[in-house]
Amino acid sequence: MKLTNIVEIKAKLVLQTGLHIGAGDSEMHIGGIDNSVIKHPLTQSPYIPGSSLKGKIRTLLEWRSGAVQNNPLTLKDVSKNPEEVKNILRLFGISGDTKNSEQEVAEIGVSRLAFWDCALNEDWEKAIRDDNQLLTEAKSENTIDRITSTAGNPRQTERVPAGAEFDFKLTLRQFEGDKPELLDLVLKGLKLLELDSLGGSGSRGYGKVKFTELTVDGEARNLDDIKPFE
Repeated sequence: MKLTNIVEIKAKLVLQTGLHIGAGDSEMHIGGIDNSVIKHPLTQSPYIPGSSLKGKIRTLLEWRSGAVQNNPLTLKDVSKNPEEVKNILRLFGISGDTKNSEQEVAEIGVSRLAFWDCALNEDWEKAIRDDNQLLTEAKSENTIDRITSTAGNPRQTERVPAGAEFDFKLTLRQFEGDKPELLDLVLKGLKLLELDSLGGSGSRGYGKVKFTELTVDGEARNLDDIKPFE
């Protein structure tokens, strides 16, 4: 395979609603947050892991293909929607611990996409800190008894608030023979993410995002023009 180009896709990822991507805390602190968000270990600024973006976009594209299952798609699932599944595998890669034939592996090749962790936009973070505001919020939630309508088991979930801006970047490696629909599929994945949600509790209104100032190799693009189900 001959590498012919690396496409840079950049955008500002703006939160429309509060975002919670958990830190996986193993300890509980009295009077503290029950569910904290993931933060940079040195600056303590929240960020969006590239793995979260990759996992959610891949899942949405697999749902769109109609071939979704409990685990990520593999070459064994190609028959369910041949070209669509192959393109998903070309973008996100195939597992190395399965018994694939050399011919199948050669046809798919290596994964094309590389997702980067999204740090808070520097200007947005500076404005918040200069105004002595917090970079996260604590949202209180209760369970409701369906018979008595009383609240119980209150807990606090930490979120990055609506309006926060992150610097988004991913790269798409292009190899000789790759077709334009691979890039089209990536953009459809971004649009699907806008229509769905990122992080936890999406069904309760968390994690609505919007990509603004989107560029593909420096050329402006608008996801509003993308029709993900066509």
